[in-house]
Amino acid sequence: MGITKLLKKRGADTLRAMFGLEMTFVWMILGFLFAAYSVIGNDSIQTLGTFIASNEKTKWYYLWGFAALILVVTLSVSYFGNGGDIASGRLERIPFVEIQWYHALAPLALVILTRFGIPVSTSLLVLSAFASSVLFSSILLKSAMGYAIAAVVAYVLWFVIFKWDNKNNPVPKERELIWRILQWSATGFLWYTWLSHDIANVAVFLPRDLNITQFIMVLSVFVLGLAYIFWKRGGKIQNIVLEKSHTNYIRSATIIDFCFALILLFFKEINNIPMSTTWVFIGLLSGRELAMYARIADYKFKHVFPIVGKDVLRLMFGLAVSILIALAIQNADTIGFFINSF
Repeated sequence: MGITKLLKKRGADTLRAMFGLEMTFVWMILGFLFAAYSVIGNDSIQTLGTFIASNEKTKWYYLWGFAALILVVTLSVSYFGNGGDIASGRLERIPFVEIQWYHALAPLALVILTRFGIPVSTSLLVLSAFASSVLFSSILLKSAMGYAIAAVVAYVLWFVIFKWDNKNNPVPKERELIWRILQWSATGFLWYTWLSHDIANVAVFLPRDLNITQFIMVLSVFVLGLAYIFWKRGGKIQNIVLEKSHTNYIRSATIIDFCFALILLFFKEINNIPMSTTWVFIGLLSGRELAMYARIADYKFKHVFPIVGKDVLRLMFGLAVSILIALAIQNADTIGFFINSF
């Protein structure tokens, strides 16, 4: 046995003796925690960003309680209806594997990128560590279709309703309560639909048949993570929402949420291949932004390009990172061989 392998074996034996832990279990827990932080801190702003922005006067713990209740119900329905699976069947084509150190690199990269407020696709980045090249291509194609369809739908819709949905035509005082109810309903619908898609990015690190204790622990991590996000009012990634035109108006936020939810529901019914909801969300906001600027009399493309173009560049950067991680993992044995050679 080589010196490197002997040291690794002794290190693993020592860890098991001290803590009773297998390294694969350690990597599974770390991968899960990194992914949970990334999904809650990065991707959840897609669904909760406009909700937070348009309810800035509401106490954060009321918003948190509403979102946490829907999360618990959604995951419970999936758990008890699918034999312990919380991913709503989105991982049927990705079997559970023993988690290695390189699997945890993907969500760790997400944690770092999230700290800089970059809207990276969690689905592409995390699932690239587990999916085959063929399945990864299907995920990427479906995500690109989602971006295109969302952008076109948003452009057409807001080009038509621009005069009605803009800051110069505020919601009358007597209708604010109605719009507030509609907005909370839209957020609940979107939050449920989004969870059905993106919870797979965290569940991929876990066994597909969690026992009840494990399920409660997973729920606790999510609920506490949500509390932090609402307390921080979305964090840095919230700027992606706030920099767009009056997304903090309740009527605009409501329409955005309903559109986003319907598009996600459409793709959910097509097949069970995971997709990037981040790409759909950015496509929706970009199409909306282009339509609104196109209706302005002195519109010039150079005014809106920095906003839309910046988001596209961020998505491309995230895609590049995803591909690099996928290539690194697929060649992990080769990389490990060269490392051990030294």
